[in-house]
Amino acid sequence: MERTTVILFVFFLLSVAMCSLHSFSSVAISFRTQKYVNTSLVHRLSPIGYRNYPLPWAVTSIDEIPPNAVRRKIDRNWRGGFSLGVDLGLSRTGIAISKGYTVKPLTVLKSRGQKLETRLLEIAEEEEADEFIIGLPRSSDGKETIQSNKIRSVAGRLAIQAAERGWRVYVFDEHGTTSEASDRMIVMGLSKSERQNRSDAYAAVILLERYFSTQGLGIEIILPKSLELQAKIKNGAPVDPDFNPENLEEYYTF
Repeated sequence: MERTTVILFVFFLLSVAMCSLHSFSSVAISFRTQKYVNTSLVHRLSPIGYRNYPLPWAVTSIDEIPPNAVRRKIDRNWRGGFSLGVDLGLSRTGIAISKGYTVKPLTVLKSRGQKLETRLLEIAEEEEADEFIIGLPRSSDGKETIQSNKIRSVAGRLAIQAAERGWRVYVFDEHGTTSEASDRMIVMGLSKSERQNRSDAYAAVILLERYFSTQGLGIEIILPKSLELQAKIKNGAPVDPDFNPENLEEYYTF
């Protein structure tokens, strides 16, 4: 009788645990760049921790889908998508784009919720981007803030929609980007009103520059728990055969 009771209790605990796991629609995995092997095009990336529970079906090693910062470091002529930097604020969202080896401010969005996520996907489509680098707020001691949870929620929802297109969503430490963006705009000679209107976009520029200069060190990829969506991320978006990093059209007016 006691043995039967113990077995039933164990099954109960397992059921509760599985229900908890299924409550997450995405999982975040941190990566550190390691020495790559066998090929000049693929870096070895290994997980160093989980933000959520380690789902049994979650990707634990994604050697085949390194971020653009790593691919670009390995091969200057790598043909692939571009990167969108996203600075999510309380009322405005700054967007920057990296095409070739330049990072430029793109726009500032004032939409929120689903409208914002839809617009981000539209911009990625228009700019031929295949990854989102979303700024994650941290305090001066490196700890996450209350705002960090909100950013992770947006990133999780966006990751599911982006994965349908083979695109990736990352979160990356944005500490200090706003003040650095302000200093840069002052040096550029922008007026106070111009700085107020463009600060979010320039913060996204700083975020992308930091991401590429560190080769994505410490970045976290946000993965849907769906194996089907993870497979789409592995396959990636279609490669543009006409991509030429040495001959990019400069059409930014922001």
